[in-house]
Amino acid sequence: MSDTRVPAPTERPVVMTVAGSDSGGGAGIQADLKTIEATGGFGVSALTAVTAQNTTGVESTHVLPVGELEAQLDAVLDDFEVAAVKTGMLATADIVETVTDYAADLACPLVVDPVMVAATGDRLLTEAAEAAYEDLVAEATLVTPNADEAAVLTDVDPEDEAGARLAGQRLLSTGADAALVKGGHIPGAEVLDVLVTADHIETARHPRVDTDATHGSGCALSAAIATRLARGEPTVDAVGRSVAFMERAVRYHHDVGEGPGAVHHLVALRNEARREPTAEAVAETVRRFERENVRPLVPEVGTDVVGAAPYAEGPDETAAVEGRITKTLEGVRATRGVRFDASGHVARFLLSAREYRPGLRFAANCRFGDAVEAALDSLGWPVAEYDRAAEPDDADGTMDWVARQAFAGGDRPVAVVDRGAVGKEPTTKLVAEDAATLAERVLELNGAVASGSDADDGD
Repeated sequence: MSDTRVPAPTERPVVMTVAGSDSGGGAGIQADLKTIEATGGFGVSALTAVTAQNTTGVESTHVLPVGELEAQLDAVLDDFEVAAVKTGMLATADIVETVTDYAADLACPLVVDPVMVAATGDRLLTEAAEAAYEDLVAEATLVTPNADEAAVLTDVDPEDEAGARLAGQRLLSTGADAALVKGGHIPGAEVLDVLVTADHIETARHPRVDTDATHGSGCALSAAIATRLARGEPTVDAVGRSVAFMERAVRYHHDVGEGPGAVHHLVALRNEARREPTAEAVAETVRRFERENVRPLVPEVGTDVVGAAPYAEGPDETAAVEGRITKTLEGVRATRGVRFDASGHVARFLLSAREYRPGLRFAANCRFGDAVEAALDSLGWPVAEYDRAAEPDDADGTMDWVARQAFAGGDRPVAVVDRGAVGKEPTTKLVAEDAATLAERVLELNGAVASGSDADDGD
Protein backbone atom coordinates (compact mmCIF):
# COMPACT_ATOMS: atom_id res chain seq x y z
CA MET A 1 0.00 0.00 0.00
CA SER A 2 1.18 3.52 -0.79
CA ASP A 3 2.35 5.80 2.02
CA THR A 4 -0.47 8.17 1.10
CA ARG A 5 -4.11 7.43 0.41
CA VAL A 6 -6.36 8.92 -2.25
CA PRO A 7 -8.94 11.24 -0.67
CA ALA A 8 -12.58 10.41 -1.27
CA PRO A 9 -14.57 13.57 -0.47
CA THR A 10 -18.34 13.51 -0.11
CA GLU A 11 -20.73 16.15 -1.34
CA ARG A 12 -23.64 17.38 0.72
CA PRO A 13 -25.69 20.54 0.33
CA VAL A 14 -24.57 23.36 2.61
CA VAL A 15 -27.31 24.60 4.92
CA MET A 16 -26.85 27.74 7.01
CA THR A 17 -28.59 28.43 10.29
CA VAL A 18 -28.85 31.99 11.59
CA ALA A 19 -29.88 31.67 15.22
CA GLY A 20 -28.91 31.86 18.87
CA SER A 21 -26.85 29.43 20.89
CA ASP A 22 -28.37 27.08 23.48
CA SER A 23 -25.77 25.97 26.02
CA GLY A 24 -28.13 23.13 26.98
CA GLY A 25 -27.83 21.63 23.50
CA GLY A 26 -31.55 21.13 22.94
CA ALA A 27 -32.39 24.11 20.75
CA GLY A 28 -30.81 26.92 18.73
CA ILE A 29 -27.61 26.56 16.76
CA GLN A 30 -26.73 23.29 18.47
CA ALA A 31 -30.06 21.68 17.55
CA ASP A 32 -29.90 23.03 14.01
CA LEU A 33 -26.42 21.73 13.26
CA LYS A 34 -27.23 18.26 14.65
CA THR A 35 -30.42 18.12 12.59
CA ILE A 36 -28.80 19.36 9.39
CA GLU A 37 -26.15 16.66 9.64
CA ALA A 38 -28.74 14.00 10.53
CA THR A 39 -30.93 14.83 7.53
CA GLY A 40 -28.18 14.92 4.93
CA GLY A 41 -26.67 18.40 4.87
CA PHE A 42 -23.47 20.15 5.89
CA GLY A 43 -24.27 22.73 8.53
CA VAL A 44 -22.77 26.21 8.78
CA SER A 45 -23.89 28.97 11.09
CA ALA A 46 -24.12 32.64 11.94
CA LEU A 47 -24.66 33.28 15.63
CA THR A 48 -27.06 36.02 16.74
CA ALA A 49 -26.97 35.60 20.53
CA VAL A 50 -25.46 33.54 23.31
CA THR A 51 -27.78 32.14 25.95
CA ALA A 52 -26.96 30.52 29.27
CA GLN A 53 -29.62 27.84 29.60
CA ASN A 54 -30.26 24.19 30.41
CA THR A 55 -33.24 21.83 30.55
CA THR A 56 -34.86 23.87 33.33
CA GLY A 57 -34.77 27.34 31.78
CA VAL A 58 -32.83 30.34 30.48
CA GLU A 59 -30.44 32.09 32.89
CA SER A 60 -29.22 34.91 30.67
CA THR A 61 -28.98 36.12 27.07
CA HIS A 62 -26.25 38.14 25.36
CA VAL A 63 -27.05 39.52 21.90
CA LEU A 64 -24.08 39.85 19.56
CA PRO A 65 -23.39 43.18 17.84
CA VAL A 66 -24.81 43.45 14.33
CA GLY A 67 -21.29 43.86 12.97
CA GLU A 68 -20.30 40.44 14.33
CA LEU A 69 -23.35 38.86 12.69
CA GLU A 70 -22.52 40.51 9.38
CA ALA A 71 -18.94 39.24 9.58
CA GLN A 72 -20.20 35.68 10.07
CA LEU A 73 -22.70 35.95 7.22
CA ASP A 74 -20.07 37.37 4.88
CA ALA A 75 -17.54 34.69 5.80
CA VAL A 76 -19.99 31.87 5.12
CA LEU A 77 -21.54 33.29 1.96
CA ASP A 78 -18.16 34.25 0.45
CA ASP A 79 -16.80 30.70 0.74
CA PHE A 80 -19.70 28.26 0.62
CA GLU A 81 -22.33 27.55 -2.01
CA VAL A 82 -25.21 27.74 0.44
CA ALA A 83 -28.17 25.62 -0.73
CA ALA A 84 -30.66 26.71 1.96
CA VAL A 85 -30.89 29.04 4.95
CA LYS A 86 -33.01 28.84 8.07
CA THR A 87 -33.47 31.45 10.76
CA GLY A 88 -34.23 31.00 14.43
CA MET A 89 -33.80 33.40 17.33
CA LEU A 90 -33.02 36.84 15.90
CA ALA A 91 -33.47 38.76 19.17
CA THR A 92 -33.67 42.42 18.04
CA ALA A 93 -35.11 44.59 15.29
CA ASP A 94 -31.59 45.44 14.05
CA ILE A 95 -30.75 41.76 13.64
CA VAL A 96 -34.06 40.98 11.93
CA GLU A 97 -33.49 43.84 9.50
CA THR A 98 -29.90 42.77 8.84
CA VAL A 99 -30.94 39.20 8.08
CA THR A 100 -33.72 40.52 5.83
CA ASP A 101 -31.20 42.55 3.84
CA TYR A 102 -29.05 39.46 3.28
CA ALA A 103 -32.11 37.29 2.53
CA ALA A 104 -33.10 39.58 -0.32
CA ASP A 105 -29.94 38.56 -2.18
CA LEU A 106 -30.26 34.82 -1.56
CA ALA A 107 -30.72 32.49 -4.53
CA CYS A 108 -31.73 29.54 -2.36
CA PRO A 109 -34.68 28.48 -0.18
CA LEU A 110 -35.19 30.41 3.06
CA VAL A 111 -37.06 28.87 6.01
CA VAL A 112 -38.08 31.40 8.65
CA ASP A 113 -38.82 30.02 12.11
CA PRO A 114 -40.12 33.16 13.85
CA VAL A 115 -38.93 32.60 17.41
CA MET A 116 -41.14 35.15 19.13
CA VAL A 117 -43.01 33.45 21.96
CA ALA A 118 -41.60 31.06 24.55
CA ALA A 119 -43.33 27.80 25.48
CA THR A 120 -44.48 29.61 28.65
CA GLY A 121 -46.29 32.17 26.48
CA ASP A 122 -43.79 34.95 27.25
CA ARG A 123 -42.96 37.32 24.38
CA LEU A 124 -39.28 37.12 23.45
CA LEU A 125 -39.00 40.17 21.19
CA THR A 126 -39.74 43.87 21.38
CA GLU A 127 -42.66 45.22 19.37
CA ALA A 128 -40.17 46.81 16.97
CA ALA A 129 -38.52 43.44 16.31
CA GLU A 130 -41.91 41.79 15.80
CA ALA A 131 -42.86 44.46 13.29
CA ALA A 132 -39.57 43.97 11.44
CA TYR A 133 -40.43 40.31 10.86
CA GLU A 134 -43.00 41.21 8.22
CA ASP A 135 -40.30 42.06 5.69
CA LEU A 136 -38.33 38.90 6.52
CA VAL A 137 -41.42 36.71 6.11
CA ALA A 138 -41.93 38.29 2.69
CA GLU A 139 -38.58 36.78 1.62
CA ALA A 140 -39.40 33.29 2.96
CA THR A 141 -39.82 30.12 0.96
CA LEU A 142 -41.57 28.81 4.06
CA VAL A 143 -42.44 30.38 7.41
CA THR A 144 -43.09 28.00 10.34
CA PRO A 145 -44.85 29.79 13.22
CA ASN A 146 -46.48 28.01 16.12
CA ALA A 147 -49.99 29.12 17.01
CA ASP A 148 -48.83 31.94 19.31
CA GLU A 149 -46.36 33.27 16.74
CA ALA A 150 -48.94 33.06 13.96
CA ALA A 151 -51.26 35.20 16.10
CA VAL A 152 -48.53 37.84 16.52
CA LEU A 153 -47.77 37.89 12.80
CA THR A 154 -51.33 37.86 11.50
CA ASP A 155 -53.69 39.01 14.28
CA VAL A 156 -55.50 35.68 13.78
CA ASP A 157 -55.73 33.26 16.71
CA PRO A 158 -55.46 29.81 15.06
CA GLU A 159 -57.29 27.77 17.69
CA ASP A 160 -58.89 25.49 15.10
CA GLU A 161 -58.42 24.41 11.49
CA ALA A 162 -60.29 27.39 10.06
CA GLY A 163 -58.14 29.81 12.07
CA ALA A 164 -54.93 28.06 11.04
CA ARG A 165 -55.94 28.19 7.39
CA LEU A 166 -56.72 31.91 7.63
CA ALA A 167 -53.44 32.64 9.43
CA GLY A 168 -51.53 30.74 6.77
CA GLN A 169 -53.26 32.60 3.97
CA ARG A 170 -52.47 35.95 5.61
CA LEU A 171 -48.80 34.97 5.82
CA LEU A 172 -48.85 34.23 2.10
CA SER A 173 -50.40 37.63 1.48
CA THR A 174 -47.30 39.23 3.06
CA GLY A 175 -45.12 37.58 0.43
CA ALA A 176 -44.13 34.16 1.84
CA ASP A 177 -44.28 31.29 -0.67
CA ALA A 178 -45.72 28.92 1.94
CA ALA A 179 -46.66 28.81 5.62
CA LEU A 180 -46.73 25.93 8.07
CA VAL A 181 -48.93 26.83 11.05
CA LYS A 182 -47.99 24.39 13.81
CA GLY A 183 -50.52 23.28 16.39
CA GLY A 184 -48.25 21.91 19.08
CA HIS A 185 -49.01 24.74 21.52
CA ILE A 186 -52.79 24.29 21.25
CA PRO A 187 -54.10 21.92 23.96
CA GLY A 188 -55.77 18.69 22.89
CA ALA A 189 -55.18 14.99 22.29
CA GLU A 190 -54.25 15.66 18.67
CA VAL A 191 -51.86 18.12 17.06
CA LEU A 192 -53.12 19.90 13.95
CA ASP A 193 -50.56 21.22 11.47
CA VAL A 194 -51.71 23.24 8.48
CA LEU A 195 -49.51 23.86 5.42
CA VAL A 196 -50.73 26.63 3.15
CA THR A 197 -49.18 27.15 -0.30
CA ALA A 198 -50.26 29.14 -3.33
CA ASP A 199 -51.74 25.99 -4.88
CA HIS A 200 -53.39 24.13 -2.03
CA ILE A 201 -53.80 23.62 1.71
CA GLU A 202 -52.60 20.46 3.45
CA THR A 203 -53.81 19.54 6.93
CA ALA A 204 -52.35 16.82 9.13
CA ARG A 205 -53.60 15.55 12.47
CA HIS A 206 -51.36 13.34 14.57
CA PRO A 207 -51.40 12.06 18.16
CA ARG A 208 -49.71 14.26 20.71
CA VAL A 209 -46.60 12.78 22.33
CA ASP A 210 -47.22 12.84 26.08
CA THR A 211 -44.01 14.57 27.13
CA ASP A 212 -42.74 18.01 28.08
CA ALA A 213 -39.41 17.36 26.33
CA THR A 214 -40.35 19.52 23.34
CA HIS A 215 -37.80 22.31 23.81
CA GLY A 216 -36.06 22.75 20.48
CA SER A 217 -38.61 20.79 18.46
CA GLY A 218 -39.37 23.86 16.35
CA CYS A 219 -35.66 24.34 15.65
CA ALA A 220 -35.29 20.70 14.62
CA LEU A 221 -38.33 20.88 12.37
CA SER A 222 -37.29 24.02 10.51
CA ALA A 223 -33.69 22.81 10.15
CA ALA A 224 -34.88 19.47 8.75
CA ILE A 225 -37.18 21.22 6.28
CA ALA A 226 -34.39 23.55 5.14
CA THR A 227 -32.06 20.59 4.58
CA ARG A 228 -34.64 18.70 2.56
CA LEU A 229 -35.33 21.80 0.46
CA ALA A 230 -31.58 22.10 -0.09
CA ARG A 231 -31.63 18.56 -1.42
CA GLY A 232 -34.30 19.48 -3.94
CA GLU A 233 -37.40 18.04 -2.30
CA PRO A 234 -40.73 19.78 -3.00
CA THR A 235 -42.03 21.84 -0.08
CA VAL A 236 -44.96 19.49 0.68
CA ASP A 237 -42.68 16.44 0.82
CA ALA A 238 -40.01 18.26 2.81
CA VAL A 239 -42.56 19.36 5.39
CA GLY A 240 -44.25 15.97 5.71
CA ARG A 241 -41.01 14.03 6.16
CA SER A 242 -39.62 16.61 8.56
CA VAL A 243 -42.72 16.54 10.76
CA ALA A 244 -42.34 12.76 11.04
CA PHE A 245 -38.64 13.24 11.87
CA MET A 246 -39.48 15.76 14.59
CA GLU A 247 -42.20 13.60 16.13
CA ARG A 248 -39.78 10.69 16.49
CA ALA A 249 -37.10 12.99 17.94
CA VAL A 250 -39.56 14.15 20.60
CA ARG A 251 -40.98 10.72 21.43
CA TYR A 252 -37.55 9.13 21.86
CA HIS A 253 -35.99 12.17 23.52
CA HIS A 254 -32.82 12.14 25.61
CA ASP A 255 -33.37 11.71 29.33
CA VAL A 256 -30.78 14.28 30.40
CA GLY A 257 -30.69 17.15 32.88
CA GLU A 258 -33.05 17.95 35.73
CA GLY A 259 -35.77 19.23 33.40
CA PRO A 260 -37.96 17.37 30.90
CA GLY A 261 -35.00 16.26 28.74
CA ALA A 262 -33.76 17.08 25.25
CA VAL A 263 -34.95 16.33 21.73
CA HIS A 264 -33.08 13.41 20.11
CA HIS A 265 -31.89 15.03 16.89
CA LEU A 266 -30.00 11.94 15.66
CA VAL A 267 -32.77 9.44 16.37
CA ALA A 268 -33.47 8.69 12.70
CA LEU A 269 -29.78 8.00 12.02
CA ARG A 270 -29.54 5.76 15.08
CA ASN A 271 -32.64 3.88 13.93
CA GLU A 272 -31.31 3.41 10.41
CA ALA A 273 -28.00 2.13 11.75
CA ARG A 274 -29.80 -0.60 13.70
CA ARG A 275 -31.89 -1.96 10.82
CA GLU A 276 -29.50 -4.64 9.61
CA PRO A 277 -28.47 -5.81 13.12
CA THR A 278 -32.19 -6.11 13.90
CA ALA A 279 -32.81 -8.22 10.81
CA GLU A 280 -29.82 -10.42 11.63
CA ALA A 281 -31.10 -10.90 15.19
CA VAL A 282 -34.43 -12.10 13.78
CA ALA A 283 -32.66 -14.42 11.33
CA GLU A 284 -30.51 -15.94 14.10
CA THR A 285 -33.60 -16.46 16.26
CA VAL A 286 -35.30 -18.26 13.37
CA ARG A 287 -32.25 -20.48 12.82
CA ARG A 288 -32.25 -21.33 16.51
CA PHE A 289 -35.91 -22.31 16.42
CA GLU A 290 -35.19 -24.54 13.42
CA ARG A 291 -32.22 -26.20 15.13
CA GLU A 292 -34.02 -26.80 18.42
CA ASN A 293 -37.34 -27.75 16.83
CA VAL A 294 -40.17 -25.67 18.28
CA ARG A 295 -42.77 -27.75 16.44
CA PRO A 296 -45.04 -28.09 19.52
CA LEU A 297 -45.48 -24.28 19.51
CA VAL A 298 -46.09 -23.63 15.81
CA PRO A 299 -49.76 -22.79 15.10
CA GLU A 300 -51.54 -23.72 11.89
CA VAL A 301 -50.99 -20.20 10.56
CA GLY A 302 -47.25 -20.56 11.22
CA THR A 303 -44.95 -18.74 13.61
CA ASP A 304 -43.72 -15.26 12.84
CA VAL A 305 -40.68 -13.71 14.52
CA VAL A 306 -40.63 -9.91 14.37
CA GLY A 307 -37.93 -7.45 15.39
CA ALA A 308 -38.43 -3.68 15.53
CA ALA A 309 -35.63 -1.21 15.03
CA PRO A 310 -35.03 0.69 18.31
CA TYR A 311 -37.13 3.69 17.31
CA ALA A 312 -39.53 1.97 14.90
CA GLU A 313 -42.77 3.77 14.12
CA GLY A 314 -44.20 1.58 11.34
CA PRO A 315 -44.22 -1.99 9.91
CA ASP A 316 -41.62 -0.94 7.33
CA GLU A 317 -39.18 -0.60 10.25
CA THR A 318 -39.80 -4.14 11.50
CA ALA A 319 -37.97 -7.21 10.21
CA ALA A 320 -39.79 -10.53 10.04
CA VAL A 321 -39.88 -13.95 8.43
CA GLU A 322 -41.38 -13.69 4.97
CA GLY A 323 -43.90 -16.52 4.87
CA ARG A 324 -43.45 -17.54 8.53
CA ILE A 325 -42.03 -20.65 10.18
CA THR A 326 -44.09 -23.74 9.33
CA LYS A 327 -44.14 -27.39 10.36
CA THR A 328 -42.33 -30.05 8.34
CA LEU A 329 -42.41 -33.84 8.76
CA GLU A 330 -39.34 -33.70 10.97
CA GLY A 331 -39.46 -30.26 12.57
CA VAL A 332 -39.92 -26.65 11.45
CA ARG A 333 -38.57 -24.54 8.64
CA ALA A 334 -38.79 -20.90 7.62
CA THR A 335 -40.44 -20.78 4.22
CA ARG A 336 -38.36 -17.78 3.10
CA GLY A 337 -35.82 -15.32 4.42
CA VAL A 338 -36.06 -12.26 6.67
CA ARG A 339 -36.90 -8.84 5.31
CA PHE A 340 -38.40 -5.57 6.45
CA ASP A 341 -42.15 -4.95 6.12
CA ALA A 342 -42.79 -8.70 5.82
CA SER A 343 -45.17 -9.01 8.79
CA GLY A 344 -48.69 -7.77 9.20
CA HIS A 345 -50.48 -9.11 12.27
CA VAL A 346 -47.53 -9.67 14.63
CA ALA A 347 -45.76 -6.48 13.56
CA ARG A 348 -48.88 -4.42 14.27
CA PHE A 349 -49.19 -6.11 17.65
CA LEU A 350 -45.57 -5.34 18.53
CA LEU A 351 -45.82 -1.71 17.41
CA SER A 352 -49.05 -1.27 19.39
CA ALA A 353 -47.43 -2.82 22.46
CA ARG A 354 -44.54 -0.36 22.11
CA GLU A 355 -46.99 2.50 22.64
CA TYR A 356 -47.15 1.33 26.26
CA ARG A 357 -43.71 -0.31 26.60
CA PRO A 358 -41.39 1.39 24.09
CA GLY A 359 -38.49 -0.85 25.11
CA LEU A 360 -40.15 -3.94 23.58
CA ARG A 361 -38.43 -4.85 20.33
CA PHE A 362 -39.12 -8.50 19.55
CA ALA A 363 -42.22 -10.70 19.39
CA ALA A 364 -43.31 -14.12 18.17
CA ASN A 365 -46.67 -15.81 17.83
CA CYS A 366 -47.07 -19.37 19.09
CA ARG A 367 -49.98 -21.77 19.37
CA PHE A 368 -52.33 -21.86 22.33
CA GLY A 369 -54.21 -24.77 23.83
CA ASP A 370 -54.46 -26.85 26.99
CA ALA A 371 -50.80 -27.93 26.91
CA VAL A 372 -49.54 -24.40 26.35
CA GLU A 373 -51.84 -23.02 29.05
CA ALA A 374 -50.54 -25.63 31.54
CA ALA A 375 -46.96 -24.82 30.55
CA LEU A 376 -47.51 -21.09 31.07
CA ASP A 377 -48.94 -21.82 34.51
CA SER A 378 -45.94 -23.98 35.41
CA LEU A 379 -43.48 -21.29 34.33
CA GLY A 380 -45.18 -18.64 36.49
CA TRP A 381 -44.75 -15.90 33.88
CA PRO A 382 -46.94 -12.79 33.97
CA VAL A 383 -49.56 -13.49 31.31
CA ALA A 384 -52.20 -11.18 29.86
CA GLU A 385 -55.33 -12.34 28.08
CA TYR A 386 -58.00 -10.76 25.95
CA ASP A 387 -61.38 -11.79 24.62
CA ARG A 388 -61.99 -10.86 20.99
CA ALA A 389 -65.74 -10.83 21.66
CA ALA A 390 -65.23 -7.85 23.99
CA GLU A 391 -63.67 -5.64 21.29
CA PRO A 392 -65.90 -2.58 20.80
CA ASP A 393 -67.17 -1.76 17.34
CA ASP A 394 -65.54 1.69 17.46
CA ALA A 395 -62.03 0.41 18.29
CA ASP A 396 -59.30 2.07 16.21
CA GLY A 397 -57.90 -1.35 15.30
CA THR A 398 -57.77 -4.84 16.76
CA MET A 399 -54.07 -4.76 17.60
CA ASP A 400 -54.33 -1.31 19.18
CA TRP A 401 -57.20 -2.57 21.29
CA VAL A 402 -55.32 -5.77 22.19
CA ALA A 403 -52.24 -3.85 23.29
CA ARG A 404 -54.37 -1.56 25.42
CA GLN A 405 -55.95 -4.57 27.16
CA ALA A 406 -52.56 -6.20 27.78
CA PHE A 407 -50.27 -3.27 28.61
CA ALA A 408 -52.19 -0.07 29.35
CA GLY A 409 -52.57 -0.79 33.05
CA GLY A 410 -48.82 -0.77 33.58
CA ASP A 411 -48.64 -4.58 33.50
CA ARG A 412 -45.54 -6.19 32.02
CA PRO A 413 -46.69 -9.54 30.62
CA VAL A 414 -44.25 -11.90 28.96
CA ALA A 415 -47.04 -13.62 27.05
CA VAL A 416 -50.38 -12.42 25.71
CA VAL A 417 -53.04 -15.08 25.17
CA ASP A 418 -55.72 -14.92 22.48
CA ARG A 419 -58.24 -17.76 22.92
CA GLY A 420 -59.47 -17.24 19.40
CA ALA A 421 -62.90 -16.79 17.86
CA VAL A 422 -64.85 -18.03 14.88
CA GLY A 423 -62.32 -18.25 12.07
CA LYS A 424 -59.51 -17.09 14.39
CA GLU A 425 -56.99 -19.63 15.66
CA PRO A 426 -56.01 -19.36 19.36
CA THR A 427 -52.49 -18.03 19.77
CA THR A 428 -49.93 -16.95 22.34
CA LYS A 429 -47.76 -13.93 21.61
CA LEU A 430 -44.44 -13.68 23.42
CA VAL A 431 -42.57 -10.37 23.73
CA ALA A 432 -39.10 -9.29 24.84
CA GLU A 433 -36.74 -6.34 24.77
CA ASP A 434 -34.02 -8.26 22.93
CA ALA A 435 -33.86 -11.21 20.55
CA ALA A 436 -31.91 -13.50 22.86
CA THR A 437 -34.50 -13.15 25.63
CA LEU A 438 -37.34 -13.80 23.19
CA ALA A 439 -35.61 -16.95 21.94
CA GLU A 440 -35.00 -18.21 25.49
CA ARG A 441 -38.65 -17.64 26.39
CA VAL A 442 -39.95 -19.48 23.35
CA LEU A 443 -37.56 -22.39 23.95
CA GLU A 444 -38.43 -22.50 27.64
CA LEU A 445 -42.12 -22.61 26.81
CA ASN A 446 -41.43 -25.27 24.17
CA GLY A 447 -39.62 -27.39 26.73
CA ALA A 448 -42.39 -26.97 29.30
CA VAL A 449 -44.99 -28.07 26.71
CA ALA A 450 -42.90 -31.06 25.64
CA SER A 451 -42.39 -32.22 29.23
CA GLY A 452 -46.05 -31.87 30.20
CA SER A 453 -48.01 -35.05 30.68
CA ASP A 454 -50.59 -34.03 28.09
CA ALA A 455 -48.18 -32.50 25.57
CA ASP A 456 -48.77 -33.70 22.06
CA ASP A 457 -48.74 -32.28 18.59
CA GLY A 458 -52.43 -31.61 18.50
CA ASP A 459 -53.15 -30.19 21.97
